[in-house]
Amino acid sequence: MSNEQDTRRKARSDYVYRRMTGATISLALNISQATFGRWKKAAKAAGDDWDLARSASIIAGEGIETVVSSVVEDFMIMAQALLEEIKNGELTMDQKVKHLVALADAMTKMPNWINHGLWMRAQRIAKGDTAKAQAAFVAEAVMFEGEKLTITDLAELVPAGDVLQLIGEVFGKDGGAETEDGDEGNGVTAH
Repeated sequence: MSNEQDTRRKARSDYVYRRMTGATISLALNISQATFGRWKKAAKAAGDDWDLARSASIIAGEGIETVVSSVVEDFMIMAQALLEEIKNGELTMDQKVKHLVALADAMTKMPNWINHGLWMRAQRIAKGDTAKAQAAFVAEAVMFEGEKLTITDLAELVPAGDVLQLIGEVFGKDGGAETEDGDEGNGVTAH
């Protein structure tokens, strides 16, 4: 096998399994970023999508939480770059307004997306037990008087029907619902 093939295989492995960036891989393997990009593009054309393999590796190895965390981190980096472009770039006022509206829309959707990831995690933890999944989700996503409760605390302190109401509140449904005695619940989302 040629040295280039070994280097290409190492680049793919570092990208997919070690989640290194193209720039870091290029530096480590003493290749140009353009070469890395060409290899990645050629592999995709041949049916080996490195990005798809990377996502599958993350989900298989560490779970959806890592994917959610990575996406949120990337989103925030892009949002910061967009805000810098709006402040310091040469955009027209109309373009600035359009970018801000799109960013505001994306920012309002992000908490529900994060909560969806937490719900998926809770379902995996519960292994098919819906009540346990609901309790695990609420314990992770909701704070009570400034503290997170354990699943055991939640079971002892919160009636099952209230757990369902909290899930609805976390996902933005019926956020102002009142309890039987007229008080609003004290649970607040942890995000």
